[in-house]
Amino acid sequence: MRYISTRGQAPALNFEDVLLAGLASDGGLYVPENLPRFTVEEIASWAGLPYHELAFRVMRPFVAGSIADADFKRILEETYGVFAHKAVAPLTQLGANEWVLELFQGPTLAFKDFALQLLGRLLDHVLTRRNERVVIMGATSGDTGSAAIEGCKACDNVDIFIMHPHNRVSEVQRRQMTTILGDNIHNIAIEGNFDDCQEMVKASFADQGFLKGTRLVAVNSINWARIMAQIVYYFHAALQLGAPHRSVAFSVPTGNFGDIFAGYLARNMGLPVNQLIVATNRNDILHRFMSGNRYDKDTLHPSLSPSMDIMVSSNFERLLFDLHGRNGAAVSALMDSFKATGKLAVEDERWTEARRLFDSLAVDDEGTCATIAEVHGETGYLLDPHTAIGVKAARECRRSLALPMVILGTAHPVKFPEAVEKAGIGAAPQLPAHLADLFQRAERCTVLPNDLKAVQAFVSQHGNRGKPL
Repeated sequence: MRYISTRGQAPALNFEDVLLAGLASDGGLYVPENLPRFTVEEIASWAGLPYHELAFRVMRPFVAGSIADADFKRILEETYGVFAHKAVAPLTQLGANEWVLELFQGPTLAFKDFALQLLGRLLDHVLTRRNERVVIMGATSGDTGSAAIEGCKACDNVDIFIMHPHNRVSEVQRRQMTTILGDNIHNIAIEGNFDDCQEMVKASFADQGFLKGTRLVAVNSINWARIMAQIVYYFHAALQLGAPHRSVAFSVPTGNFGDIFAGYLARNMGLPVNQLIVATNRNDILHRFMSGNRYDKDTLHPSLSPSMDIMVSSNFERLLFDLHGRNGAAVSALMDSFKATGKLAVEDERWTEARRLFDSLAVDDEGTCATIAEVHGETGYLLDPHTAIGVKAARECRRSLALPMVILGTAHPVKFPEAVEKAGIGAAPQLPAHLADLFQRAERCTVLPNDLKAVQAFVSQHGNRGKPL
């Protein structure tokens, strides 16, 4: 399997090199040169497989030639063996043909565990074989950071630097990052917003001179391995609900477009997906594009669903690449124009093509709390604010009541007590046993200004397990 850049100027790479590269050298994102496609018979034969075995069948084409089958099977069994539920990603029914896919059964109680538990093990495997050391530099709006740290904390050949917007993540989210105190783990609170953090990561990948010979690896959803891992649970859910002999629709809470792009890829690989709903909060750049062909930067507004408090969606470029016939030059020109003006639109026929599959809805905090209260009143089931937005969008946008609608349950409600309390339900749920003492654990975090040079100096000074790089 070879991977190419969405901007067309970077060299094609194999899976191992894409895993370590993150962002392409031309500023684009890596995508498979040719997407594997499965037959109806193949997909049907996977019904009832344990999650790790299904994951092997879905992802094997993406790693072919880079990781031996036996090694990949072992890595996948270890990855999903740490999840709390035996089904790994169980479905819970809310109503007629309406389901929540619980993606919060991993160690950090968020869907990011599916990809980042795997990413950590893949890095360990590859770096050990290559006898190489790397620096992970990531930005998080809440859940990516803790999942990345949890997934990579035991990697001997990795130093981890995670930036989050200071005072703009929930307390549980922050403590899940800052209470893991390994010598190779560094949490940085940036005096800015998530997009500021994300821009610093991109700028650092573009010019890595400050690392003095070490290389950067991405854990954000720009890393192809994360998208690859997320494709699996679309197959997992659909197979349980009658696929491939029955179409399925999905509603996906998304800010960076990575999670829903995985669903788009699952469809293109042969899964019968009838509809994908982009569910977002008042930071609605994706909804503005899907509903009106306007992808314009706007002011960032803090919300009760902080993981989606994002102005610019990094993975959207991967969809633009397909909408433009995989023309890297066209995408490069489009992204240069967006960088200069903060505005982007595509030709009507390309936007119409996207709308054949995608619908969208933006939900404010009031609507989020109302949905949490409504679902709890109907079923006793407690939603986190991101999943609540997915439920609201599903109920307003679904095209067919005859098809199963799956809402991606992206996080455990315990991570967002403020939203639960504002919904009028009462006290937030208790932390699970492995996190019961989270509020008593010591924290370690460095607050830095919204300044690229200050961040890069910190990374350079504290890499290599506390020794300067």
